[in-house]
Amino acid sequence: MSTPGFWNDTQKANQVISRLKSLKATSEPFQACYREYQELEEFVSILDSNEQDTIKETEQELAGLIEKVNNLEFKSLLNGKRDINNAILSINAGAGGTESCDWASMLLRMYNRWAAGMNYTIESVDLLPGEEAGIKNVTIIIKGDWAYGYLRGERGVHRLVRISPFDSNKRRHTSFASVDVMPEVTDDIDIDIKDVDIRVDVYRSSGPGGQSVNTTDSAVRITHMPTGIVVQCQNERSQIKNRATAMKVLRARLYQKQQEELRERMEKEHTAKQKIEWGSQIRSYIFHPYNMVKDHRTKEETSNTQAVMSGDLGRFIQAFLRWKK
Repeated sequence: MSTPGFWNDTQKANQVISRLKSLKATSEPFQACYREYQELEEFVSILDSNEQDTIKETEQELAGLIEKVNNLEFKSLLNGKRDINNAILSINAGAGGTESCDWASMLLRMYNRWAAGMNYTIESVDLLPGEEAGIKNVTIIIKGDWAYGYLRGERGVHRLVRISPFDSNKRRHTSFASVDVMPEVTDDIDIDIKDVDIRVDVYRSSGPGGQSVNTTDSAVRITHMPTGIVVQCQNERSQIKNRATAMKVLRARLYQKQQEELRERMEKEHTAKQKIEWGSQIRSYIFHPYNMVKDHRTKEETSNTQAVMSGDLGRFIQAFLRWKK
C-alpha cells in the first residue's frame, strides 16, 4: 500500500485493502491474546505465594484469557474464502398459505434480532407481503465482518409446528419456509455481466407507501437471460439506487451459481434444490405440544424457543460450524 501510484488502479487497490482487512481480522485477535498470555506468564513468575489477593485476581484474568482463546479457536472455523463478507439473506414462504407467510415473517424478525445483537446493520432489498398476513418472500443484506460465515449454515428449509392463530378451531399446523444465504460479492470477484445478457424492467413499488416510494416507477427488476436468474429491488425512491442494489444481488447469485457448479460433483447434497415441504427441513421449531428447536444435521437442540425466536442463534451457529469442520 505504500508503493508509489498505489491508487492509480482503484480496482487493484480495493483488492489489496480487502485482503489486508481479512488478514488483520485473523491475525490481530491472535496477537492480542498472545501478548496477554506473555504478560500473565511474566507476572506469575514473580508472584509470591503469600499474595493471595493478587493470585485470585490473576486467576480471574487467566479465566478471561481462556475464554478469549476459546472464542478465537471457534472463530478459526470461519475459514471459508468469503466468510468475512456481508450476507445476502432471502426467506421464501413454502406450502401453507397464510400460515407459511406468517412463519416467514417470524424468521425475518429472528434474523433481524440476531443481527442487532451482533451489532450488524441491515439493508432491506425487497419484500413481498402475504395476501392476508406475513410475507411471501423477502431479501435483506446483513452487513458486518463474518456475517456470511456465521449465517451460511442457515441455508435450507425451516419447519414450524404450532397451534395456528389463524385457525378458529385451534388445530395444530405445520408450516415451512426456506432460507437462502449468499456472500455479498466484493470487487475482487470477477463476475462479468454483459449488458446484452440482462433485461431491466422498472415498475411501481408495491406495499406501504411513504416518501413517494410507491408513486413513481422506481422499483427495478433485472433478468439475467443466460441463467434465468431474476432479482428485484424496490426499497429506495431512486431508480438508480434500486438498480445498483439489484445488480449487487445479481452478482452474488451468479457467484453462488458459479461456486455450486464447481463443487457439484463433490457435494451434491449442497447443490440440490430441496422442496419446501416435509422431510427436507434442516431445523424444526416446535411450539406444541412441547417447546423445542432442533437442528437435524447437528442434533443440537434447546427447549428455550422464545430465546431462539428472539435471535439467540449462537448455539446452532457454533454447532453447525463444528459439525461442518
